[in-house]
Amino acid sequence: MEDHTGTRPLLSDEQVRVLGVLLEKERTTPDDYPLTANSVMRAANQSSSRDPVVSYDERLVTEALESLKPLGLVRFVHSPSNRSVNFRHVIDEAWAVDPAELSVMCLLALRGPQTPGELKTRSERLHPFPDVGSVMETLTGLASTEQPFVVELPRQPGQKEARWAHLLCGEPVITGTWSDRVAPRGTANLTADRLSLLEAEVAGLRATVDRLCVELGMDLLAEAPPAGADSTTDSTADSTAEPGRGW
Repeated sequence: MEDHTGTRPLLSDEQVRVLGVLLEKERTTPDDYPLTANSVMRAANQSSSRDPVVSYDERLVTEALESLKPLGLVRFVHSPSNRSVNFRHVIDEAWAVDPAELSVMCLLALRGPQTPGELKTRSERLHPFPDVGSVMETLTGLASTEQPFVVELPRQPGQKEARWAHLLCGEPVITGTWSDRVAPRGTANLTADRLSLLEAEVAGLRATVDRLCVELGMDLLAEAPPAGADSTTDSTADSTAEPGRGW
């Protein structure tokens, strides 16, 4: 299936997480699917098989689910036996993607950037890929559409395989302080702001230390022992110089 019709709107992190939950639970717990907002919240916040781990409240999850309906990605399901509204995804209809492509996007949405080998191992309950080559074929197909769904990330030092990330939130930016994750655009500015704040705090702390040293009559550099100094040697020298101290 290679239609992938229509122009996709960019989604928020919360929208991607709840879509990932709906995709996952449709395959792994079909008897409990569609899901209530509370069920989606609990699955979104679980600590296992999630990266990053989040702590959404039910209001945020409900807003994310409701915002996906006008985008044609989620439908509400009303049951006469249950007063709660249930939710199910219709990504396969909206984006014309097949089960293999859905499983890959589900894992990338829930667990962040991964290698083809990791996707193969983690997809057992979602879709039976026969080998890593078939995962790679699926990734390549998702990346070669007019509006790509995924992108191959530059290989990091020490990594044997390149990782892949979804593009549902837009072009990813690799952060320098969290090399195993991908952050949406705009995070770079946030990181720069935090770095400037830390530099200012360090400068302030250094000024305080210098002031205290002046008040106490201490020379911080003079008081500090030379780098690589051996305390055993100093003790031996003192003992030799003053043998009558009875050490």
